[in-house]
Amino acid sequence: MKVRAIALQTFGSLLRNKLILLFLAGFVCVVLLMMSPLLMAKSMAGTISVAQSQGWVLSMLSGITSFVSGFGSLLAAWAAADAVSTEMRSGTILAVMARPVRRWEFLLGKYLGVQLLMLVYVLAMFALGYLLAWIGGQAIQSTPWVPIVYPLVRYAVYSAIALLLVTVFHPVVSFGIVPVISVLISVFGPSGEVSFVPRWLHAAFYAVLPSTGLLSETRFLSLTRASLRPEPWTHHLTALVYGLDYALVCFLLAAWSFRKRSLSRL
Repeated sequence: MKVRAIALQTFGSLLRNKLILLFLAGFVCVVLLMMSPLLMAKSMAGTISVAQSQGWVLSMLSGITSFVSGFGSLLAAWAAADAVSTEMRSGTILAVMARPVRRWEFLLGKYLGVQLLMLVYVLAMFALGYLLAWIGGQAIQSTPWVPIVYPLVRYAVYSAIALLLVTVFHPVVSFGIVPVISVLISVFGPSGEVSFVPRWLHAAFYAVLPSTGLLSETRFLSLTRASLRPEPWTHHLTALVYGLDYALVCFLLAAWSFRKRSLSRL
C-alpha cells in the first residue's frame, strides 16, 4: 500500500512538473513540423508509384518514430532522477520516511511512478505512429504489443540507470551521463566501429553497457512494406527478459547505494 501511494503521488507530481511539461510542449511542436512532409507525400500520391509513395512515407515514419522513441529515453531518465531529487531538495522525503517507509520502498514507489508516466507516453507514441501513417495515406499492419512493450522495457532500463546515478550524483549530472551512455552504446555496440580501442576494452564496454538496440521497436519496421517483420517468440522473450533483468540489477544497485545516502537537501 505504501509503495502504491508513493507511485501514484510521483505520477501525479510528474504530470504537474513544469520542466517536463515544457519539454513535452517543445517536443509536440517539433513533431507537428515533421508532419508536413507526410502531408506532402499524401498530396503527391497520384503523381508517383504506390511503391515509391509507400517507401517514402515509411522512411519518414521510421525517422519520426526513432526521434519520438529516443526522446522518451531522455524523458524516462530525467523523470527518474528528478523524482528522487525533488523530494530531497524540498525535505519532504524526511516526512515520507517517518511513516515509516523503508528506503527501498521509497525508491520502488518512485520508480513505478515513472513507469506509469512512461506508459502514458508509450500509448501516445503508439497512437501517433498510426495517426502519422494515416496522414501519409498508408496503414501499418502490425502486432500491437511490439511497439508498446519494447519501448516500455527500454525506458525501464534508462530510468533504472538514472535512479542508480542519482543516488550518487547531482540530478543534472545523472541526467547528463545518460546521453553519454547512449553514445557509448552506439560506439561499442555490434554495429560500432572503434578500431582504435583495444579489443578487451571494447568487450568490457559491450558487456557492461545495456544493449538498448535489442529493445528498439523500430528495428521491426520494414521500409518496403507497411508491416512488422515476423520474429520467433523466443527472440522476443530473450530480448525482453534481458531488458527487465538489466533494469532489475540497476534498481537493486540503486537500493543498495541509497541505503546509506544522506537525506539532507541537495
